[in-house]
Amino acid sequence: MKIDLVAEGLLDRRRFQAWRADRRQALHHAVARAMRHVGRDMAERARGRLRAGFSVASPKFLRSMHAKVLDRKRTELPALYVGSKIPWLGIHERGGTIQGRMLIPLLPQHQRIGRKAFARVVDALVRSGNAFFLKKNGRTVLMAENLAENAQPLARFRRAERARTGAKRLKRGAEIPIAVLVSRVALRRRFDLRSAVRPALPRLASAIRQAMSQR
Repeated sequence: MKIDLVAEGLLDRRRFQAWRADRRQALHHAVARAMRHVGRDMAERARGRLRAGFSVASPKFLRSMHAKVLDRKRTELPALYVGSKIPWLGIHERGGTIQGRMLIPLLPQHQRIGRKAFARVVDALVRSGNAFFLKKNGRTVLMAENLAENAQPLARFRRAERARTGAKRLKRGAEIPIAVLVSRVALRRRFDLRSAVRPALPRLASAIRQAMSQR
C-alpha cells in the first residue's frame, strides 16, 4: 500500500531540484528529521492495530511493524515507509483466498505452533512411519498413533485431544488428529494499516512544513 502526501508547494519535486545544492541538503535533512519524529508514532499506532487484530501477538511480531525514512538519494526528497518485514501480513490487510494443498494444525486458538516447528513435527512423524490420512466428516485429516517414540512431537497434540474429548489420559496407540488437509483457505481482513497511518498525515505535513520553514 502506498499513500502519497501532497501539499501545494510543500513537496514539489521541480522546486526542490531548482534550489541550490546547499539549500537542498538542508531541506533534505529537515524533512527526514520530521519524518523520523512522526514516523515513530505512526508505527506505534500500527502496532496497536496488530494487537487488536491478532489474538496472539508476540513482541517479535509487533516489533516487525516499524517506520523507516528512505533518504539515501540526496537529489530527491526523503520518503517515509511504515510497514512490516513479514511477507504474509499483506493478505491479512486485504483479505483474500490462498489456494494449494495445505496442512492446518488442529490446535485450540490459544495454542500456536510456528511454521518451522510444525514442519518438524510432521517430518518426525513421517520418518517414524507414524503418519497417515483418514477421512472424517468429509475432511482429510492427518493422524498419528500415541506412541512412546513420538512423545515429544505429539505432546501439544495430545493435550489438544484430551481437551477436545475430556479424557484425562489417552491410551497407547490411540489415534490423534494432527492437521486437516485443505486446498484453499479464506482469510478475512484483520488489520487496517491505512486507517492507522492516515490520522497522522496532517501532523506529518505540519512537521515537514515547520522543518522547511526553519531553513
